[in-house]
Parts: sequence; structure tokens; C-alpha cells
Amino acid sequence: MEIERKFLVHSPGAPDFSGLPSRLLRQGYLAACGEEEVRVRSDGVSCWLTVKKGAGLERDEHEVPLSLEQFDALWPATAGARLEKRRYVLHLGAHTVEVDVYGGRLEGLIVAEVEFGSRAEADAFEPPEWFGTEITGRPEYTNASLAVRGLPSHEDDSA
Repeated sequence: MEIERKFLVHSPGAPDFSGLPSRLLRQGYLAACGEEEVRVRSDGVSCWLTVKKGAGLERDEHEVPLSLEQFDALWPATAGARLEKRRYVLHLGAHTVEVDVYGGRLEGLIVAEVEFGSRAEADAFEPPEWFGTEITGRPEYTNASLAVRGLPSHEDDSA
């Protein structure tokens, strides 16, 4: 079970991520239907097949490691449903924050994700000001939707 809250990042006031270690992630979706998705992801060193089910704060998630050859064999099936992002990891008190800076047609989108051990911990979390609008549970901001449909059309959420 994954318990996660997601936020748009406001550039003003956000830490400078450029000096932090990062990984470039490529991910593509083999299937995405409603609250279920199957994706492949590579960081250039490791590869995974991930199945997610559910929506919102709590989702079932299962990951299986793939060889580079398996990833390369599955990648063509994700045409039209891909994204690329640079992931930075930083610590905020007791929490680990993954900040994803998207590239390509999602350029300009920056999302902070925080995973929690329990729903109570997630509910008690006070995000810093630079996190901006919370997008937890908003279907237009799932990675699967972003990969297939691109950025949401409404501009009131822009960071």
C-alpha cells in the first residue's frame, strides 16, 4: 500500500534543487484504465514494471524489477503514453520528499510527493509554503494521465 500526498511546487521560495543528486526517469504506460495502471520505468541503471490500483491518498502498488532487455522489449508498447522527469530527493524533517521536474511536453511542471507510513501521519503533515496547491487524488495529475493527455488545461493551478 502506498500512502502519498502530491503538491504542485511554487518556484518562488522552493529550494534550489540543482545542487542535489538526481536521477533521470523515463516511464511509459502499457495500460491505464480508470484507477488501474501498468507502467515500465527506467533510471538508466535499474528498470521496473509497476502495477498500481486505486486513486487518491492510498493506492495498491506492486513493483517487479526488469532487466534492461525486458524494459527495451516493452518500451515500444508505450508509444504515445510516455513521460520524462528528473527526480530530486530531499529531507523535510522526518519526511523524504521526491521532487519531480518534468521535461518534454510537460516542461515547467514540478511536483513534490511525500510518502507516509500511515493515513494519520499523512493527515497530520503540514506542507511548507513552497509546495503550493495539493493535487492528491486529482486524476488529471496522475503520471498516467500526464503521459497520455499532457498538462491539464486549467491554468489556476500553475506553480
